[in-house]
Amino acid sequence: MSGGAETLALTRLLQLLGERGYRFTAPTPETHRRVLKHPDKRQARELRDVFGWSLPFAAELLDAEVLGCLEAAGAVERRRGLLRSRVRVASLGEDLFVHSSYPPGEETVFFGPDTYRFADMIRAELGDGPAPRSVVDIGAGTGAGAIAAARLCQPERLVLTDVNDKALAYARANAAKAGLEVDCVKTEDLDGVEGPFDLVLANPPFMGAGGPTYQNGGALFGSEVPLRWAAAAAAVLAPGGRLLLYTGSAIVAGEDRFRQALDGLFAGEPFDLAYREIDPDIFGEALSDPAYRGVDRIAAVGAVLTRRPEVSEPLQALQGAKTFLSLLLAGAAPDRPALARH
Repeated sequence: MSGGAETLALTRLLQLLGERGYRFTAPTPETHRRVLKHPDKRQARELRDVFGWSLPFAAELLDAEVLGCLEAAGAVERRRGLLRSRVRVASLGEDLFVHSSYPPGEETVFFGPDTYRFADMIRAELGDGPAPRSVVDIGAGTGAGAIAAARLCQPERLVLTDVNDKALAYARANAAKAGLEVDCVKTEDLDGVEGPFDLVLANPPFMGAGGPTYQNGGALFGSEVPLRWAAAAAAVLAPGGRLLLYTGSAIVAGEDRFRQALDGLFAGEPFDLAYREIDPDIFGEALSDPAYRGVDRIAAVGAVLTRRPEVSEPLQALQGAKTFLSLLLAGAAPDRPALARH
């Protein structure tokens, strides 16, 4: 199937579900797993069961047009005489978002509580100030961050990047349903994406225990990928431009390890940093993994990195930050002066 055909079919599916008043708040996989143990969650009885809880369903449960969209998108499978959707649909504000079915796997396009917190952060930060004309969402997944921003600022240029082809297909459909024109680019970080941008959005994977791509944040208790994305974003920020970064941080002996690394990464660079803890305790079940030995808790955090407007010359690769990150990952990072904050 061509990507265009899949996008059209999924866009139409979202339109049909919207017309039928469909709404579903996507929980964490752990909550989803527990709900599926309920005796009434064996077979779908309504749209929320099909597209929210990923339950098997009888073909006659869906009307012909909805089922036809699933088939046209290659997003339905047959199991023991019943059908099952390969996609889920979640609601956020006025929008619907197609994403991967449950259970999650290696190439899952995830949508859940972190998505809602990220969108809340975007809405809070974009409430005041000049509207950005150019926006890029790194590792956009479903495109929820970019779409939440576009609802507020209506940018002239909206770029979404991801390494997952399925994510880009879903993001195109979600953007089309929202009436937005987007440029989707398959790339890691921001490689090959031309800046500058007034706004960079990032909700990177941040779990440090390995696992599927959508959650694996690499070394430093999962901070490796968030730090790498922050450095990539800083290199394409226009004067006065901002990075809005939502991620998780391992708190060790009462200290926020990600904030410490972020401070060191941009110390001496022409940026200001605002940072806050959004939720003090998320994914507590992960602490039983040996990779989190010694960690007190995992916090959801938000960072806003602003390039100082008086610095008008293009940045030249942020060599100091890149060197610091390399040394940090090697376990030999030097002390750097404190970063100016606002």
